[in-house]
Amino acid sequence: MPLFGTDGVRGLANGPLTADLALSLAQATAVVLGQGRSAEARKAAGRRLTAVVARDPRISGHFLSAAVEAGLASSGVDVLDAGTLPTPAAAFLIADIDADFGVMISASHNPAPDNGIKIFARGGVKLPDIVEERIEAAMAGPKLQPTGGDVGRISRFADAEDRYVVHLLSSIPNRLDGIHVVLDCAHGAASGVSPETFRDAGARVTVIGADPDGMNINDGVGSTHLDKLAAAVVAAGADVGIAHDGDADRCLAVDAAGNIVDGDQIMAILAVSMKERGRLKDDTLVATVMSNLGLHRAMAANGIRVEQTAVGDRYVLERMNEAGYSLGGEQSGHVIMSEYATTGDGLLTGLHLLAEMARQGKTLAELASIMTVYPQVLVNVRGVDRSRVQTDEPLADAVAAVAAELGDSGRVLLRASGTEPLVRVMVEASDAAVAQDTADRLAEVVRDRLALQSA
Repeated sequence: MPLFGTDGVRGLANGPLTADLALSLAQATAVVLGQGRSAEARKAAGRRLTAVVARDPRISGHFLSAAVEAGLASSGVDVLDAGTLPTPAAAFLIADIDADFGVMISASHNPAPDNGIKIFARGGVKLPDIVEERIEAAMAGPKLQPTGGDVGRISRFADAEDRYVVHLLSSIPNRLDGIHVVLDCAHGAASGVSPETFRDAGARVTVIGADPDGMNINDGVGSTHLDKLAAAVVAAGADVGIAHDGDADRCLAVDAAGNIVDGDQIMAILAVSMKERGRLKDDTLVATVMSNLGLHRAMAANGIRVEQTAVGDRYVLERMNEAGYSLGGEQSGHVIMSEYATTGDGLLTGLHLLAEMARQGKTLAELASIMTVYPQVLVNVRGVDRSRVQTDEPLADAVAAVAAELGDSGRVLLRASGTEPLVRVMVEASDAAVAQDTADRLAEVVRDRLALQSA
């Protein structure tokens, strides 16, 4: 089974993800990413390779980051330890100081016992599959083992947070004066930097979920638990709520009445604004196949084209980078604004969303009304052979029949999960009951057609 998943290496800390693994992975990363013309030019100029390392507040992040830094320094790489910062901050800092690469220790929205290692290449961009495969292969090969003065140094990246905050504030077109926002920081990496940044931008800020203790990250708070944020917004009489996940690469929102505004709605608001201001490249938004039908209709009504990718922000990023598009993302709140970031950035997204509220003098509910959210039902079917999803003809006929039945008023999507042993059945329709009934009927067909054969 490959070491790298859809977003780095992830697992139970001190289970599969040990200090030894982190050390070996860091050494292999130095071997692979220490190659190339830019790296050779640095060496020729007598300069060692440089890497940025950051982490979220999980307690296991301390020993894992120590292991990563030891592996890099023992390979002759100078390490700048940025401490606890969001994943997008690490990506930005790699590009900002022209580091050769960087490492983020985080398991994103996963519970505290898990952790992960995300590696970014030069410029703060995610690694393509082929480079991850080379790093994994290099773990079994020879390591770089310089001696004496050629070993790397580890030093504190003293102004890391300040650089990131200045970058965020310089990106917004106007201040947020007059807006009262509740921030849910998921007891995660945004706990320190997010409240500071929104206040500096002019907003009145109320904070929840910003007391990390190493074990409470994502525990009943953050972008996967919006009920507390919704209640806090209503109780405080605030204008809007913004929720991050553990490493703050996501942003979801709630309006003044506590209604959820998801990633699709946020992208719709930003896309229309960017088009009006001439900032939306080719009037195109990149979204995944899971984005709501309502997003497609809203974009069409505003003269914006939607390009679709497979599920996963890495596929959105790949398409954006290929064509130079400026906006893309996922329903889950991974929103990528490529003019300012190389990955999803929950703080950046939230700031630009509030900036649009301030610019237009409208509530979030008014802005979100640009898009009608179609009822969407997702049924996970377990215990089936997901490898036959695309090849079973009777199943394909059933999907086609459902699509014809829904017509222009709905949509159906059937896909094998990339992370779990199941098949996902997604149905959208103008009526919630119709969506549920249709999804349940199609799920039964999946169970019947793809049932695992007994030995």
